[in-house]
Amino acid sequence: MKKISIGSWAFSIGPYADCPIPWEEILTKLRALRFDGVELGGFGIHPHPDNHPTKEDRERCRQQVADAGLAFSGMAANLWGLKLISTADVTPYLTEFRKNLQFCADVGIPGIRVDTVEPPTILEQMDADVARQRVVSTWKQCSKEAADKGVYVTWEFEPGFAFNKPSDTLRIVDEVNDPNFGIQFDTCHAHMVAAVGARQPGKKETLPGGALELARKLRGKINHLHLIDSDGTLHDNETSTHAPFGEGLLNFDELIPELNRSGVPHDWWTIDLCFWPDAWAVTEKCKKAVDKLNAKYGG
Repeated sequence: MKKISIGSWAFSIGPYADCPIPWEEILTKLRALRFDGVELGGFGIHPHPDNHPTKEDRERCRQQVADAGLAFSGMAANLWGLKLISTADVTPYLTEFRKNLQFCADVGIPGIRVDTVEPPTILEQMDADVARQRVVSTWKQCSKEAADKGVYVTWEFEPGFAFNKPSDTLRIVDEVNDPNFGIQFDTCHAHMVAAVGARQPGKKETLPGGALELARKLRGKINHLHLIDSDGTLHDNETSTHAPFGEGLLNFDELIPELNRSGVPHDWWTIDLCFWPDAWAVTEKCKKAVDKLNAKYGG
């Protein structure tokens, strides 16, 4: 069976920005709902390198999660205040990445998420080949350093950030060409990228088979999974709407068997309720939905 986690960012940003759910309360609820783990949004009031600066702080954090009967499935690092594409000097990005990487190693988080941090409109302002080369060379360095610490790097492509076409995803992962680097396949982002072509600059690029076809093209290149439904819309005209299971369009009876063939090197399935207005209230519903999928396809 697969191990089930949920991203803590759903309870700290967007609708929860002014009233984030405390970390301890999240752990208590996840334990009660029989989750196996939590995926850390490393910002705000939840644990991150700046509010857990010492080895002792980080060991307490690790132990707190273990005492709740949980484990970390990964971490979304706070890199969004930096530039990766529109500058030739990526030193600040690398510095922040390294800080978060060390935190992952200290706390026992196996994978660290990255994205291109700048919006797709940036490609209207500069040469796309230069932009892609900056991304690829930086992530090559990140992947190498992460491997040295036993942490893998996973890229979450999505409509809200540059390089959001199916061919971009395939090309960049191939050009990074590192066994410690792969794709974070979020099912709602995959639908919006491959079936809708949301926020794509220039000529729209979609695939006839949508998310399922994209998953097939990415087989062997995916190293992390986020499961959530999609209703085919954007949240605030920026990123994919993360609709609870059953409130969208996705056929998980088709998607999950393909994702099981994708070569993901671990057993985590992570629920992602990012920006959903009552994420705390629908967490139990989503866990039950994933449990059903796990019973059918997780063995």
